Amino acid sequence: MPKTIIEPFRIKAVEPIRLTTAEQRRELLEAARLNVFKLHADDVLIDLLTDSGTGAMSANQWAAMMQGDESYAGAQSFFRLEKVIQRITGYPFFIPTHQGRAAERILFSVATKPGDVIPNNTHFDTTRANLEYGQAVAVDLVIPEGLQPQNTHPFKGNIDLERVEDLLKRDADRIPFGMITITNNSGGGQPVSLENIRAYSELLKRYDKPLILDVCRFAENAMFIKLREPGMENRTIESIVHEMFSYADGCTMSAKKDGMVNIGGFIALRDERWVEAARNLLILTEGFPTYGGLAGRDLDALAVGLEEVMQEDYLRYRLRTAEYLGQRLQETGIAIVQPPGGHAVYLDAKDFLPHLPKEQYPAWSLCNALYLQGGIRGVEIGSVMFGKRLDDGTETYHSMELVRLAFPRRVYTQSHFDYVAEVLCELKQNAKSVRGVRITKQTRFLRHFTAECDWA
Repeated sequence: MPKTIIEPFRIKAVEPIRLTTAEQRRELLEAARLNVFKLHADDVLIDLLTDSGTGAMSANQWAAMMQGDESYAGAQSFFRLEKVIQRITGYPFFIPTHQGRAAERILFSVATKPGDVIPNNTHFDTTRANLEYGQAVAVDLVIPEGLQPQNTHPFKGNIDLERVEDLLKRDADRIPFGMITITNNSGGGQPVSLENIRAYSELLKRYDKPLILDVCRFAENAMFIKLREPGMENRTIESIVHEMFSYADGCTMSAKKDGMVNIGGFIALRDERWVEAARNLLILTEGFPTYGGLAGRDLDALAVGLEEVMQEDYLRYRLRTAEYLGQRLQETGIAIVQPPGGHAVYLDAKDFLPHLPKEQYPAWSLCNALYLQGGIRGVEIGSVMFGKRLDDGTETYHSMELVRLAFPRRVYTQSHFDYVAEVLCELKQNAKSVRGVRITKQTRFLRHFTAECDWA
């Protein structure tokens, strides 16, 4: 592939970026209590905190917003989006929500009870938190290669079917459904093969258990299948997407990812199980079933975005961007999760900062150092996000210490990613000077969003 990435779009509007000095950034980070979530966005030079809701919408999406029907009940915007989702997923029942964690909360509230066990390749933070808030048990069963950052298995997001079957044999009566996250965000944005989804579905069916997909990045996963799975190279993205959905009984989605919008989510289901209860809870907490906490214009923008995300030129550019940054970092000896994911590059903080013990949260510390070095904001996928402080004061720690550099869709150009690579190269040369942290304040759930820290 050429080294120059041609973005398959033209830019019609620009937003200024404010430059800061190293001294300013140190003051800002300390005022934020060493938590990059607490920084003001205009104090960030390149913001790779998340790809959720941070993308740029297309001209066609902005045009679609002008026909948004803001009727409280029965708005045409709902029916336009419903038609698109039914065509893509094949599921007749569609429940809009304001974002993905609302979809998770509603579905889990009506489909699980305390003590239930939910297998997944890897639950992401809000998925796990919503299950645990309802006193269910979230079980991660990704294949062993998915926990080995340098392993180059093409589908490291696959679920370990032997471990799933062992769990079903032991606890089938406690399992209301199985889940799988595509792509596997917590494990490096790694894809799941079509073969694995099919086999997982067949296994669950033998135990009369439905399969629910977490489809935040369904189109990126489909593109990986086209590029990596034997026999898929001549298929269209949409046909692969249809087959992925055909093996499942429903899905949840944060549409702020592959929906190409800044807000929105949904539940889609194949049959009427859970539908009435979910809609009743939606009315109580989100809004009427034909708007679900969203404006009509948001529903129309999402209808267009779900079509645009399956364009192959866009997906090739999207995946190539991650591959390009990954190659630049590897050339300078920086360890990343291999192969690069679809929406992000994940730095291996244990390798980057070997002098920091787990008690000083290497990935969190690397996030802070990256901001101090070049004004770049990433997010920790490590022991602050997935560890816990137990009642006796001891800590649990995550198996991997990763820093995710997530790419907002259609926002940054190749020169921005060249800058990121240069900053990381400079930081690597001074890695021994990076200081660890200790947590001084935290919440029980999703502590990484609001935690306060001090230097260790």
